Amino acid sequence: MSDAQDHKQKMKKVQAEHREKVSQLKDPERGLVLIHTGKGKGKSSSAFGVVVRALGWGQKVAVVQFIKGKWKTGERRFFEEHGGVTWHTMGEGFTWDTQDRDRDIAAATAAFDKACDLMSNGEYDLVVLDEINIALRYEYLTVQRVIEGLDERAAKTGVILTGRDAPEELCAYANLVTEMTEVKHPFQAGIKAQRGVDF
Repeated sequence: MSDAQDHKQKMKKVQAEHREKVSQLKDPERGLVLIHTGKGKGKSSSAFGVVVRALGWGQKVAVVQFIKGKWKTGERRFFEEHGGVTWHTMGEGFTWDTQDRDRDIAAATAAFDKACDLMSNGEYDLVVLDEINIALRYEYLTVQRVIEGLDERAAKTGVILTGRDAPEELCAYANLVTEMTEVKHPFQAGIKAQRGVDF
C-alpha cells in the first residue's frame, strides 16, 4: 500500500469516527455560557471575535463593559461606526483609578442590572459581559448574584464573561471555559500598549 493510500484510509477512519460523535450531539435549545479567563492577553479580543461571528449570522448582540470606562478601544470605535451592537460602557475605569470601593460597587451593580435586562428581555442572541470577572475578583458583585442573572436569561441568549480570575463556581456553571496563558508579553519588555493590537 502506498503512503497516499495509507493516508486516505486513516483519514476515512478519522472522518467516520468524527461523524459518529457529531451524530450523537444534541442542541441544548438554550444559549451557552462561555468564560474567557486567565492571565494571558486576548480574553476580550476572543469575545469580540465571537461577536463578529454572531453578527455574520444576523444575530443581535449587546456588550456591557464593567471596567474599561471611557477608554476608547478599536472594537468600540468599530461597532459605533458600523452598528450592529448595543454597547454599554458602565465601568469608570481600571479599579486602581477610582480608588473608591463604594463607587466601584455601585458602578458594577448598575452594570450588572443593565446586563440582567439585556440577558432576560429575549431581544439578544449574545450578550458579552466584558471584564465582569474583575468585578467578581474584587467582590463588587457576588458569584451567586451573577449565576442567578445567568439562570434568568432568555432561552436563546448566550453569554460571554471575560476577565482574569473567573471564580471556580462560575467556571463549573459555564458550558465552555477557555484560559488564556501568557507565554510572552511586550509589556514585560517595556513596550507600551499598541493601538490596533492591545486596544
